Amino acid sequence: MSAPAAWTVAPEDFGSPVAAALWRAYYTEVSDRWYQLHERRVTDPAELERGIAATSGAEFVPPRGVLLVARYGGEPVGSAGVRLLDDSTAELKRMFLRADMRGQGGAAFLGEAAERQARALGAERIVLDTRRDLVEARALYARLGYVESTAHNDEMYAECWYQKTL
Repeated sequence: MSAPAAWTVAPEDFGSPVAAALWRAYYTEVSDRWYQLHERRVTDPAELERGIAATSGAEFVPPRGVLLVARYGGEPVGSAGVRLLDDSTAELKRMFLRADMRGQGGAAFLGEAAERQARALGAERIVLDTRRDLVEARALYARLGYVESTAHNDEMYAECWYQKTL
């Protein structure tokens, strides 16, 4: 898919301020959504900070991983991580686009960039997991050609698993 020229995607160090801000936005959104659905509240601020701090980003360091940042008109608006699980399988992690930027072609552009990075890492297949309540993400993955698969991990919040042959 070709996105308008205003969209770009490039690798970014997980420790950069840009990556940290996008990780915070991602984690806040998915955590709040879970708590609102199950407990009718937003994430406790201390818990949010613990969750954010619990991810080092080490899985997104070359040569076995990469963090991508999507920009619109130069402004960072989304991210996606890719990491190798083995020599032929990559995993797509934490794909995120700010809510105000959705519906403009950026999510598919970012997803396709992640698949290109997975191929560049040597992967022949890409897998991912998500939750049932993240219906927009599940619809995007279906549009991108992912099919439901058996579980490839035992992540606590994973409820749906997908794969795609690259």
